[in-house]
Amino acid sequence: MRPDHDWHAFLAEGRFMIQRSRSSGRHVFPPRVAEPGTGARDLEWVEARGTGTLYAFTSVPGKPPAPPGNVALVDLDEGPRLMTRLEGVDHERVRPGLRVRARIVEQGGAPLLVFEPA
Repeated sequence: MRPDHDWHAFLAEGRFMIQRSRSSGRHVFPPRVAEPGTGARDLEWVEARGTGTLYAFTSVPGKPPAPPGNVALVDLDEGPRLMTRLEGVDHERVRPGLRVRARIVEQGGAPLLVFEPA
């Protein structure tokens, strides 16, 4: 069982999926074989709503001629927090609490989950 491979396969299909424990109903991210805390191995893949709230954000200077990048922590509406990138934002105006939505883009020939203002 390789949950990380499943995660990337779903992204390649254009689907944002996360795991949920059948016994507790709790959502889990990043992908894993057992629920943290309980060890329950009854995780199933479910479609994520694709929305959340920005918890933290930082700009990362780019090496010229590349533009600056960023790293963001997003609290999904389902509960888990994930590390990602924000797109379509003015870095100077980004603040925690911003509502965001997921989008799957291609980078370097591979699918990547990013977020943008909702």
